[in-house]
Amino acid sequence: MRILIAGAGRAGLSVAAYLSSAEHEVTIIDRDPLVCSRATNQLGIVAFVGDAADAALLNEAEVRRADAVVAMLHRDADNLAVASLAKMAGVKRVMVRMRDPEYRPVYLAAGVTRILSETEIFIGALAAAIEHEAVHHAMLLGNGSSVAFEVVIPEHSRIVGQSISEIASSPDFPSSCVFAGLYGADGSVNGPRGSSLITGGMTVLLVARRDELKKTLALLID
Repeated sequence: MRILIAGAGRAGLSVAAYLSSAEHEVTIIDRDPLVCSRATNQLGIVAFVGDAADAALLNEAEVRRADAVVAMLHRDADNLAVASLAKMAGVKRVMVRMRDPEYRPVYLAAGVTRILSETEIFIGALAAAIEHEAVHHAMLLGNGSSVAFEVVIPEHSRIVGQSISEIASSPDFPSSCVFAGLYGADGSVNGPRGSSLITGGMTVLLVARRDELKKTLALLID
């Protein structure tokens, strides 16, 4: 897949490195010559120095050949310009990193529907960790009413030794909660089945409504 990242910076460069390691053809555009130099010399990624919202530079970076364009600039106005130019160039998948939530309706009005809000992601991860010590990683889903989270099942948990189907049939199990993944000792993720057994020390990935998160953790941890 050909991917163009507008506005690398630290986060964008990390994303570019990950995608490149997955054998995607990645190109970045950034104002900082040092960022572009690092991308090229250390990561082997094609990089252009300049303003990603410049139509001429986007054309030089062959935006029309991109399968996906990701706008990660510091200003939403610039991201909107990049997204609009990419859509005009015929790019099917255009994504933006939204910094100001007030821009969401503006992006949507421009036909940009793949909007990643770093504020919402940060709030979801940090708030869940603050409120619930047992939560390791968390991310808000949909409109923020649901959360995906990881938790380690203690050895003393009452669900240890039970199957997924047994747990799900318990009257204490929240109706909104779904097991999404079971982590093996080597870090691999396995799809949960009804017969899958929960063991002490196992890390599980679940999805639940935010208002049922406390109830869910009570079942898993106690």
